[in-house]
Amino acid sequence: MAKCAVCGKGAHFGIQVSHSHRRSNKMWKSNVKRVRVNDNGTVKKMYVCTSCLRSGSVERA
Repeated sequence: MAKCAVCGKGAHFGIQVSHSHRRSNKMWKSNVKRVRVNDNGTVKKMYVCTSCLRSGSVERA
């Protein structure tokens, strides 16, 4: 599973509860994109979450 290279955000697990209160396992995937990033003058492809992209903590190439 893809994980953010900047903040380490990944999938979250929990229990989904239906209207009749039947419980089943659920996985919430974070919004992670594969992006070309400028890293100290070199261009790399990294998995970065969209919240890190919006905050400006990563410079796109």
